[in-house]
Order: sequence, then C-alpha cells, then structure tokens
Amino acid sequence: MSTIVLEIFVILLLITVNGLFAMSEIAIVLARKPRLQQWADKGDKKAQLALTLAKDPEDFLSTVQTGITLIGILAGVFGGATLAEDLAVLLETGGIPARYSETISMAVVVAIITYLSLVIGELVPKNLALQNTERRATAVAPFMYRLSRIAYPFIWLLSTSTQFMMRLLGVKQSGETPVTDEEIEIMMQEGAQAGAFEPEEPEMVRRIFRLSDRDVSSLMTPRREIAWLDPTDTPDSIHQKITATGHSRFPVAENDLDHVIGYIEIKELLKQSSFNPGFDPCSILHPPLYVPETMSALELLERFKKEHEHMALVFDEYGGLQGLVTSTDLLESIVGDIDLPRVPLIIRRKDNSWLVDGMLPIVDLLETLELDSLPNVKGRYRTVGGFMMAALEKVPTEGEQYDWAGFRFEVVDMDDYRVDKVLVSALVTNERGDTEI
Repeated sequence: MSTIVLEIFVILLLITVNGLFAMSEIAIVLARKPRLQQWADKGDKKAQLALTLAKDPEDFLSTVQTGITLIGILAGVFGGATLAEDLAVLLETGGIPARYSETISMAVVVAIITYLSLVIGELVPKNLALQNTERRATAVAPFMYRLSRIAYPFIWLLSTSTQFMMRLLGVKQSGETPVTDEEIEIMMQEGAQAGAFEPEEPEMVRRIFRLSDRDVSSLMTPRREIAWLDPTDTPDSIHQKITATGHSRFPVAENDLDHVIGYIEIKELLKQSSFNPGFDPCSILHPPLYVPETMSALELLERFKKEHEHMALVFDEYGGLQGLVTSTDLLESIVGDIDLPRVPLIIRRKDNSWLVDGMLPIVDLLETLELDSLPNVKGRYRTVGGFMMAALEKVPTEGEQYDWAGFRFEVVDMDDYRVDKVLVSALVTNERGDTEI
C-alpha cells in the first residue's frame, strides 16, 4: 500500500511540474513588455529576466516544450508500468479475474492521469497565468532562465534541427509583427473600460494617430473667414476688429490678403499702448510662416516647434493664400473644440441622418460615416461643400442629390454660390431591390 502512495505522489509531482511549465509559457509570452521594462528600469532583476525571455522566446519555448514532453512521457510510462500493475493486483485480490484486471487497471490509471494532467497540469496553471500576468512572469522567470541555460546544448540541437527542416520546406521565418495603430486604439479602449485611462484619452490618442493623415487645409480657417489688419487702418478701426473677434494674432496685409506682410501679437499692441494716434502696426510685425496646403498636420506641428511659431499661412500650388492655421487649431484637432461654444459642423438627427456644414473637412465626414476612401469624382476638394460641387460637376442648387457608398447627400441650403448645409442619409435596399432612405 505504501508503494502505491509513493507512486501516486511521484505522478502528482510530475503533473505539478508540468503545470509550472504551462504557467510559465503563458505568463512569459503574454506579459506586457512595456510594464516589464518599467519594472526593470526600477531595478527589478526578476522583471529583467522575464523581459530577456520574452524578447527572445525561441530558446525559452523550446525548453518549456521539451520539459512538458518529457514529463508527459515519464508520467505515462511510470503510471502504466508501476501504478497500473499495482492496481491490477488489488483488483485481483478483490475478486476480479486476472484477464480483466489488467485492462481495467490500465484504463482507470490512464483516465485519472489524463484528468489530473488537464486540470492540474494545464487548465489551472494557464488560468493562473492569465491573472496578473506580469507578476506570474517575474515569479517564474529566474527558474526558467536558469533551466534554459542548463538545457542550452540540447535546446540548441533542437533549434538547429527545426531551422534546418524549415529551410527544407522553403518556409522563411518572419520577425515579430509590429504593433499597429488599430491595436493600440483597441488596447486604449479596453484600458478605459477597465478604469486605467480616462474616458476621453482613447479618443485623443486616436486623433493623434490621424494627424499624419490630415492636411493643414482640413484644419485651417479659410481665406474668406480670416480677420486681418491693414497698416493703413486707423487705431479705432484696429481696435474694433480686435474686439469683434477676440483673436490673439492677426495677419497684416496691404490692401488685400494676396499681399500679407506678416502678423502681429495683440499682447504686444497692449504693452505698447498701440492704439494711440500715429501708431504704425508694422513696428511690431512678425514674419509669417508659409506652408503648402498639402503639408500634414503632424509636419506642421514639427514646424511650429522648430520655428517657435504659433500661426502659419497656407498657400496653394499657384501661390494663392488659402487660409491660416494656428497652434490652437492643431490642439483642437486632438482634444476637440476649446473655443467659445459654437454651432457644431455636423449634427446627428433623431432619424439617424446628419446635417453637415459645407465647411466640414471631408476627412471628418469620412470618419463620422466610417468610410475609408474618397469618392472617385473629378476635381480637388477639401470640404463637404467642395465634394458636392465636384460630384455634381457644377455649383449646386438646393434639393440636388448625390448617392455614394450607401449614403445620399442632399444640398439643403446655399449661401450665394457656397454650399452651406448638406443632409446625409443612409440608403437601404427594399425587398424589390430598390434603394430608399
């Protein structure tokens, strides 16, 4: 009887060690490297070992797989060769014929070992590894690191053989797949749901990733809406323009915006009592920063940092001024509107349609409608109003429509020759195959 107890103890020990290998595999592979790196930077040696194994997992995984395989073989052989025989003797003593006792004992031993191997050797350890993964990884890292070093000659042989077979099969080993923007956004959303991030932070990160995809033309104040000063303006006229808009910087142009000579800071006007008669705005003029309309928002941000500027004038390929963009515009593209309350450029209505301002950048509309590409129409456009003109190939009138990508775009208001408002509705297909709103 004592022999059977010892045999059971040995099998349980083997299964437990198998569970240690299984837990180590999951914990090391799934541990978040940035968190391990953070702990390692603080002097955690176990975290450094876990990071070493995670960054180069080939030898570590070979060690784990070899250990699991050997333990499985030992548990099977030991159970079948010893425990099954002892159990067969007990069954015979209990009155079961010898021709049945061996088969029954083998089946019972295999069933029990399989059950314990799955529960104790696989499922429980792996579930433990999924709970507080980084802590589990640092706990097992020292043991697994030493074991990998001890077993290195044998693991090297296995790795070399594996690589040789892969070459024979013509399979090229690829490096680690880089993390994509979409994966980071998903992780941020999961972190926000778990309370690790503020609810607004995932949206801000998503907008930061979009900066390189947005032209400055989608952020700029268009030419027709620019408030500017003329050097020949009287102090009273300058004062009225400043108080009417509340801007902190103003372009200065001679006669019209085709002749911009610089810009002024309102705080400098106030410091110098600049509204006195005879004051010349050109005395505090700053040279403007010129950028092409095709420059990305991210590139403009770098220019602002490099040039220590806060405002840029946007020009097209023909040298015409198209608008101006400020550091505040860039900031708002990340955090949302921070100015005084104003009418939003896009409004979701109760019937799930959208009332869109014609000045809404087309990239913002694509994002709202969850579309990836622009329609294949002639002409260049940056706004929803420009899109409607390009799609209809004329200056539209109220009521004209254009269907694209499962949506109907209807011009509902014009401001002279400018598209002021567009109604966007989703199209559905009825049972007869006709499309309707």
